Amino acid sequence: MSRLSRRTVVPLLLALVVAAGIGLYLFQPWKAFTDTAVNEALPAASAPGAKDGTQMKDNAGMKDGEPSKTSAEPKDLAEGSFVTHEHGTSGIARTIRLADGGQLLRLENLKTSEGPDVRVYLSPRDINAVKTGLGDGAVQLGKLKGNLGNQNYTVPAGTDLSKFRSAVIWCERFSVSFGAADLAPEKG
Repeated sequence: MSRLSRRTVVPLLLALVVAAGIGLYLFQPWKAFTDTAVNEALPAASAPGAKDGTQMKDNAGMKDGEPSKTSAEPKDLAEGSFVTHEHGTSGIARTIRLADGGQLLRLENLKTSEGPDVRVYLSPRDINAVKTGLGDGAVQLGKLKGNLGNQNYTVPAGTDLSKFRSAVIWCERFSVSFGAADLAPEKG
């Protein structure tokens, strides 16, 4: 009888160890107790062709090629506040056009949970609709750099930001939105 028990118990224990390993890999429960803070500055790019923060201007009263002290500033395109979906999420999402023409999504004062495979997306769907999926045409901007702080994500060249309604913190592994922010166009 003891041999029968050993034949049953050993494979059962091995199966439990394998199942536990798979569960730990998939859920990474330790991330519920960790934080990663990232605090990136907003890029301060100067206008094309500018050197040392100045740009060339041809205005009345200025000689051709005389540097002006005016430098091009980044321009806010849209902004929204994060709302919670599957995990507590707060902060601001801003889309910005840089002086050099590049675009980025900036997350400010972000606070969310860490997860096993969390990404940042732009979605054509609003914050309520992304609870069920990102929608066709969503653009991944990269892995979430940290669950706390301020961070920048480069938007691929040629992306028409006017086609996106929300910024989404998305867990790839479980296909769920941690939180999202509707991107309302800036006035002015």
